[in-house]
Amino acid sequence: MALVEEVGDSAGAVSGDLDRMIALNQEIVRRSDDFFGYETPTDFRIEQRHQLLFPTNVRPETLAQEAEMRRQAEAGESEPAPFLRFTSAVRTPYPENDQMNARWYPAPESKRRPGRPKQAIIVMPQWNADAISHNVLCRLFNRFGISALRLSQPYHDIRRPQELERSDYAVSANVGRTTAACRQAVVDIRSCMDWLETLGYTQFGVLGTSLGSCYAFVAAAHDPRLRVCAFNHASTWFGDVAWEGQSTRHVRAGFAEAGLTQDQVRQMFLGISPMSYMERFATTPKRSLVVHATYDLTFPLHLSLDVLDNFQRRGVDYVSKVLPCGHYTTGETPYKYLDGWYLGSFVYQAFRDLAARG
Repeated sequence: MALVEEVGDSAGAVSGDLDRMIALNQEIVRRSDDFFGYETPTDFRIEQRHQLLFPTNVRPETLAQEAEMRRQAEAGESEPAPFLRFTSAVRTPYPENDQMNARWYPAPESKRRPGRPKQAIIVMPQWNADAISHNVLCRLFNRFGISALRLSQPYHDIRRPQELERSDYAVSANVGRTTAACRQAVVDIRSCMDWLETLGYTQFGVLGTSLGSCYAFVAAAHDPRLRVCAFNHASTWFGDVAWEGQSTRHVRAGFAEAGLTQDQVRQMFLGISPMSYMERFATTPKRSLVVHATYDLTFPLHLSLDVLDNFQRRGVDYVSKVLPCGHYTTGETPYKYLDGWYLGSFVYQAFRDLAARG
């Protein structure tokens, strides 16, 4: 608990005590089992609720889509959907954020092969994703007989505090809060597997996109139950993405104003960087996919190639796929279909092989 409390105490100013922050992150890495440990929640429940958008931009077409979804819900024209809810084992100052939320996509029995283990994948969308991002992937996995839980990440969609229009509390120059958000996301992933086990599921995977891939990697490094891992955009160092990435220029500005260097920022985010747990990730058997984009300005290319180099040197069983686009154009036609093919075909094959091995 002392380690967790220190993170909370450090959640204020950017400049703070730099040496103390770096030392704290080194301690997080050294005691990561404690930091990412948790007690299984006791209030798992399924809520039937209309799917809403919770947009993170004010483009006219987005606002029109949100308005139409709300109209359909109020008029009873849309069907309620099942959502897994529980109180996160990690608490923050924001009650709405502490109520974990995940859209539940159970695979139809007709799609499950006789004698095959019950399989499920946890899906973690990108930073500032709206509430329907990646839902199509979940339906695709259902066609393979694989159930899916599409998680709302900390500070996203229904978990977003009222004062926010975007999910800025998940990643910012507030190092303590950003670190705590990663811890909460990792613990939420692991808690979801606890719930799935009560339903008889025995084989698990995780798919993370962008920020979600960081959360997914750290979770997989600390939980051997995750045997299928798909990283849709990946990086070794959290701090380097914050410093170099186009989408986090405002975060870098806060650090630069405090007189910090890139290396110092890297050290301040050591506790939530995939590179810190690379050896640990490689020690347990799993099948992994890494998708990166050639013209990515948010997850710079050299950081994605660094992941592949580390996987290769450590003998990780992985597949690499490349998209000829940028970070956000991955979600545009035609690249989204190519990305969907890479993710879908990998998950199908990896789970099929996992079932064959038992």
